Amino acid sequence: MSEPNDTVDIETAHGTARVHHHPAPDPWAGLVLGHGAGGCVSAPDLQAATTAALSAGVSVILSEQPYRVAGRRAPAPASQLDTAFTQIIGEVRHRWWPQLPVLTGGRSSGARVACRTADDVAAAGVVCLAFPLHPPGKGDDPSKSRLPELDAVGVPVLVVQGESDPFGMPPQAPGRRLVRLRGNHSLTSDMPGLRDAVGEWLAEIATSLRRGVR
Repeated sequence: MSEPNDTVDIETAHGTARVHHHPAPDPWAGLVLGHGAGGCVSAPDLQAATTAALSAGVSVILSEQPYRVAGRRAPAPASQLDTAFTQIIGEVRHRWWPQLPVLTGGRSSGARVACRTADDVAAAGVVCLAFPLHPPGKGDDPSKSRLPELDAVGVPVLVVQGESDPFGMPPQAPGRRLVRLRGNHSLTSDMPGLRDAVGEWLAEIATSLRRGVR
Protein backbone atom coordinates (compact mmCIF):
# COMPACT_ATOMS: atom_id res chain seq x y z
CA MET A 1 0.00 0.00 0.00
CA SER A 2 1.26 3.46 -0.89
CA GLU A 3 1.85 5.61 2.21
CA PRO A 4 0.41 9.14 2.10
CA ASN A 5 2.51 12.23 2.70
CA ASP A 6 -0.36 13.93 4.57
CA THR A 7 -3.63 12.75 6.08
CA VAL A 8 -6.01 15.63 6.79
CA ASP A 9 -9.57 15.90 8.07
CA ILE A 10 -11.86 18.21 6.10
CA GLU A 11 -15.13 19.57 7.41
CA THR A 12 -18.03 19.27 4.98
CA ALA A 13 -21.73 20.09 5.19
CA HIS A 14 -22.36 16.45 6.11
CA GLY A 15 -19.59 15.76 8.59
CA THR A 16 -15.86 15.25 8.72
CA ALA A 17 -14.22 13.77 5.64
CA ARG A 18 -10.63 12.54 5.51
CA VAL A 19 -8.11 12.80 2.68
CA HIS A 20 -4.79 11.05 2.13
CA HIS A 21 -2.37 13.05 -0.03
CA HIS A 22 0.12 11.14 -2.19
CA PRO A 23 2.24 13.81 -3.92
CA ALA A 24 4.13 13.16 -7.14
CA PRO A 25 7.39 15.01 -7.79
CA ASP A 26 6.65 18.06 -9.98
CA PRO A 27 3.08 16.94 -10.78
CA TRP A 28 1.25 18.10 -13.91
CA ALA A 29 -2.19 17.23 -12.50
CA GLY A 30 -3.98 15.95 -9.41
CA LEU A 31 -6.37 13.01 -9.15
CA VAL A 32 -9.01 12.71 -6.40
CA LEU A 33 -10.36 9.18 -5.94
CA GLY A 34 -13.31 8.05 -3.81
CA HIS A 35 -14.03 4.64 -2.30
CA GLY A 36 -16.90 2.21 -2.84
CA ALA A 37 -20.13 2.20 -0.86
CA GLY A 38 -18.99 0.02 2.03
CA GLY A 39 -15.28 0.03 1.24
CA CYS A 40 -12.27 2.11 2.06
CA VAL A 41 -9.31 3.76 0.36
CA SER A 42 -7.12 0.70 0.93
CA ALA A 43 -9.06 -1.19 -1.78
CA PRO A 44 -6.53 -2.88 -4.09
CA ASP A 45 -7.79 -1.18 -7.25
CA LEU A 46 -7.58 2.27 -5.67
CA GLN A 47 -4.06 1.52 -4.52
CA ALA A 48 -3.09 0.25 -7.98
CA ALA A 49 -4.56 3.37 -9.61
CA THR A 50 -2.62 5.51 -7.13
CA THR A 51 0.63 3.78 -8.04
CA ALA A 52 -0.05 4.24 -11.75
CA ALA A 53 -0.91 7.91 -11.33
CA LEU A 54 2.20 8.66 -9.29
CA SER A 55 4.32 6.95 -11.94
CA ALA A 56 2.63 9.16 -14.55
CA GLY A 57 3.47 12.36 -12.65
CA VAL A 58 0.02 12.85 -11.13
CA SER A 59 -0.48 13.56 -7.42
CA VAL A 60 -3.31 11.61 -5.79
CA ILE A 61 -5.83 12.28 -3.06
CA LEU A 62 -7.67 9.24 -1.68
CA SER A 63 -10.81 10.64 -0.09
CA GLU A 64 -13.01 9.15 2.62
CA GLN A 65 -16.62 10.21 2.81
CA PRO A 66 -17.92 11.46 6.19
CA TYR A 67 -20.09 8.39 6.81
CA ARG A 68 -17.02 6.13 6.55
CA VAL A 69 -14.92 8.41 8.77
CA ALA A 70 -17.74 8.15 11.32
CA GLY A 71 -17.51 4.36 11.19
CA ARG A 72 -20.68 3.64 9.23
CA ARG A 73 -20.79 1.21 6.31
CA ALA A 74 -24.20 2.15 4.95
CA PRO A 75 -23.68 4.99 2.47
CA ALA A 76 -25.21 8.42 2.83
CA PRO A 77 -27.77 9.63 0.25
CA ALA A 78 -26.36 10.51 -3.16
CA SER A 79 -26.89 14.24 -2.67
CA GLN A 80 -24.82 14.18 0.51
CA LEU A 81 -22.06 12.15 -1.14
CA ASP A 82 -21.92 14.61 -4.02
CA THR A 83 -21.85 17.65 -1.77
CA ALA A 84 -19.10 16.24 0.43
CA PHE A 85 -16.99 15.21 -2.58
CA THR A 86 -17.37 18.65 -4.14
CA GLN A 87 -16.32 20.32 -0.89
CA ILE A 88 -13.37 17.93 -0.52
CA ILE A 89 -12.13 18.89 -3.98
CA GLY A 90 -12.49 22.59 -3.20
CA GLU A 91 -10.34 22.23 -0.09
CA VAL A 92 -7.81 20.02 -1.89
CA ARG A 93 -7.41 22.62 -4.62
CA HIS A 94 -6.93 25.37 -2.05
CA ARG A 95 -4.48 23.42 0.09
CA TRP A 96 -2.31 21.56 -2.43
CA TRP A 97 -3.22 22.10 -6.09
CA PRO A 98 -4.18 25.74 -6.71
CA GLN A 99 -2.63 25.74 -10.19
CA LEU A 100 -3.09 22.12 -11.30
CA PRO A 101 -5.76 20.55 -13.50
CA VAL A 102 -7.84 18.20 -11.36
CA LEU A 103 -9.06 14.76 -12.43
CA THR A 104 -11.59 12.87 -10.35
CA GLY A 105 -12.76 9.29 -10.01
CA GLY A 106 -13.27 6.36 -7.73
CA ARG A 107 -14.35 2.77 -7.49
CA SER A 108 -17.99 1.65 -7.74
CA SER A 109 -20.11 4.16 -5.80
CA GLY A 110 -17.15 6.55 -5.78
CA ALA A 111 -17.09 6.43 -9.58
CA ARG A 112 -20.76 7.39 -9.69
CA VAL A 113 -20.11 10.35 -7.40
CA ALA A 114 -17.24 11.49 -9.61
CA CYS A 115 -19.44 11.31 -12.70
CA ARG A 116 -22.29 13.24 -11.11
CA THR A 117 -19.99 16.02 -9.87
CA ALA A 118 -17.56 16.24 -12.81
CA ASP A 119 -19.12 19.39 -14.22
CA ASP A 120 -19.52 21.12 -10.86
CA VAL A 121 -15.84 20.66 -9.97
CA ALA A 122 -14.54 21.36 -13.50
CA ALA A 123 -12.82 17.99 -13.68
CA ALA A 124 -10.38 17.53 -16.55
CA GLY A 125 -11.28 13.83 -16.75
CA VAL A 126 -12.89 11.02 -14.77
CA VAL A 127 -11.54 7.58 -13.80
CA CYS A 128 -14.21 4.94 -13.12
CA LEU A 129 -13.05 1.69 -11.53
CA ALA A 130 -15.78 -0.99 -11.56
CA PHE A 131 -18.59 1.40 -12.45
CA PRO A 132 -21.83 -0.22 -11.16
CA LEU A 133 -23.95 0.03 -14.30
CA HIS A 134 -26.94 -1.60 -12.61
CA PRO A 135 -27.68 -3.62 -9.46
CA PRO A 136 -26.83 -7.33 -9.84
CA GLY A 137 -29.58 -9.14 -11.70
CA LYS A 138 -31.24 -5.91 -12.87
CA GLY A 139 -29.56 -5.53 -16.26
CA ASP A 140 -32.85 -5.97 -18.11
CA ASP A 141 -34.59 -3.18 -16.19
CA PRO A 142 -33.87 0.18 -17.85
CA SER A 143 -35.15 2.01 -14.78
CA LYS A 144 -32.24 0.59 -12.77
CA SER A 145 -29.51 1.68 -15.19
CA ARG A 146 -26.89 4.20 -14.04
CA LEU A 147 -25.69 4.76 -17.62
CA PRO A 148 -27.12 8.32 -17.71
CA GLU A 149 -24.57 9.27 -15.05
CA LEU A 150 -21.74 8.14 -17.33
CA ASP A 151 -23.27 9.64 -20.44
CA ALA A 152 -23.65 13.04 -18.78
CA VAL A 153 -19.89 13.47 -18.26
CA GLY A 154 -18.54 15.99 -20.74
CA VAL A 155 -14.81 15.32 -20.28
CA PRO A 156 -12.73 12.22 -21.10
CA VAL A 157 -13.68 9.16 -19.08
CA LEU A 158 -11.78 5.94 -18.39
CA VAL A 159 -13.83 2.92 -17.30
CA VAL A 160 -11.93 -0.13 -16.07
CA GLN A 161 -14.34 -3.04 -15.70
CA GLY A 162 -14.11 -6.72 -14.83
CA GLU A 163 -15.48 -8.98 -17.57
CA SER A 164 -17.58 -10.93 -15.08
CA ASP A 165 -18.71 -7.95 -12.99
CA PRO A 166 -22.30 -8.68 -11.83
CA PHE A 167 -22.94 -4.94 -11.89
CA GLY A 168 -22.71 -4.95 -15.68
CA MET A 169 -20.48 -3.73 -18.49
CA PRO A 170 -20.83 -0.11 -19.66
CA PRO A 171 -20.70 0.45 -23.42
CA GLN A 172 -18.01 2.27 -25.33
CA ALA A 173 -18.91 5.83 -26.30
CA PRO A 174 -17.23 8.90 -27.77
CA GLY A 175 -14.91 10.37 -25.18
CA ARG A 176 -15.17 7.24 -23.01
CA ARG A 177 -12.55 4.50 -23.01
CA LEU A 178 -13.65 1.09 -21.76
CA VAL A 179 -10.93 -1.31 -20.64
CA ARG A 180 -12.17 -4.83 -19.93
CA LEU A 181 -10.08 -6.90 -17.53
CA ARG A 182 -10.49 -10.48 -16.42
CA GLY A 183 -12.21 -10.76 -13.08
CA ASN A 184 -15.20 -9.34 -11.26
CA HIS A 185 -16.24 -6.20 -9.39
CA SER A 186 -13.16 -6.22 -7.16
CA LEU A 187 -10.76 -5.84 -10.12
CA THR A 188 -8.12 -7.78 -8.17
CA SER A 189 -7.52 -10.41 -10.87
CA ASP A 190 -5.40 -8.17 -13.10
CA MET A 191 -3.61 -5.43 -11.18
CA PRO A 192 -0.93 -4.99 -13.90
CA GLY A 193 -3.67 -4.49 -16.47
CA LEU A 194 -5.37 -1.92 -14.28
CA ARG A 195 -2.14 0.01 -13.72
CA ASP A 196 -1.40 -0.04 -17.44
CA ALA A 197 -4.91 1.18 -18.31
CA VAL A 198 -4.71 4.11 -15.89
CA GLY A 199 -1.15 5.01 -16.86
CA GLU A 200 -1.82 4.98 -20.59
CA TRP A 201 -5.00 7.03 -20.25
CA LEU A 202 -3.26 9.61 -18.08
CA ALA A 203 -0.48 9.93 -20.64
CA GLU A 204 -3.11 10.75 -23.27
CA ILE A 205 -4.77 13.27 -20.96
CA ALA A 206 -1.39 14.94 -20.40
CA THR A 207 -0.90 15.25 -24.17
CA SER A 208 -4.39 16.71 -24.61
CA LEU A 209 -3.86 19.25 -21.85
CA ARG A 210 -0.56 20.35 -23.34
CA ARG A 211 -2.39 20.96 -26.62
CA GLY A 212 -5.12 22.86 -24.82
CA VAL A 213 -7.76 20.20 -25.63
CA ARG A 214 -10.24 18.95 -23.00
